[in-house]
Amino acid sequence: MKNFLSLVLLCFLISCSEKTESKLRFSKIVDLSHDYSSETLYWVTAKEFKLDTVFAGTTDKGFYYTANNFETAEHGGTHIDAPIHFAENTMSVDQLPLQNLVGSAIKIDVTANAKGNPDYLINIDDFKTWENNHGMEIPDGSIVLLETGFSKFYPDAQKYLGTTARGEDAVKELHFPGLDPKAATWLVKNRNINAIGLDTPSIDYGQSTYFRSHVILLSENIPAFENLTSLDQLPPYGFNVVALPMKIKGGSGAPLRIIALLN
Repeated sequence: MKNFLSLVLLCFLISCSEKTESKLRFSKIVDLSHDYSSETLYWVTAKEFKLDTVFAGTTDKGFYYTANNFETAEHGGTHIDAPIHFAENTMSVDQLPLQNLVGSAIKIDVTANAKGNPDYLINIDDFKTWENNHGMEIPDGSIVLLETGFSKFYPDAQKYLGTTARGEDAVKELHFPGLDPKAATWLVKNRNINAIGLDTPSIDYGQSTYFRSHVILLSENIPAFENLTSLDQLPPYGFNVVALPMKIKGGSGAPLRIIALLN
């Protein structure tokens, strides 16, 4: 009897494994990440990406070999803001639960509202409109992605950031859409989300000086994904997201490889 039960369990696990592999094989996978290169856009005060070649070519033993060193700020390109970035005594990158970074997601499209308005604030009405259009509240535990359409400008710094200048004086020249702090407050008080992300350089809009949306969300241990791309390939709901940052111990942020899995 014991052997029979073991055989049944083995068959069940194999069946589940085959079904999982089949589902992944036939899912559409959308890469929501920009690559890292000399063109990668960073916050105007952050250190930019640099790749140094250690070796590239044929060794004296006759085999081909390539290796590089790289250096980068935590916050640049497609990356994650960990709660500790703007909220004391909260989680760093390595402490974030994986269940908050992997799971079901929705997309809220505000491209029509943000068109022609680089200072657009994604507001409570945008969330309520999505809920009314789809006949449901934002599901508990969702990863919420906000599409402004700005990723089409990347990596043109003038169009994407609002300026090509660098340094502290350039901060006042930043122009791009972000999340209204009132909407951030509405989300944390009325909905239960695991993470949030968008296709601009910051969850706060370019002209923000107090970064209130960051503070509101990150104080609740809700991480933010910034500089996403290809959100136009996603449906409003019914897909999953896998967002895995570099696991930097004590990190306030990290480079992020984020994908969407569509059934």
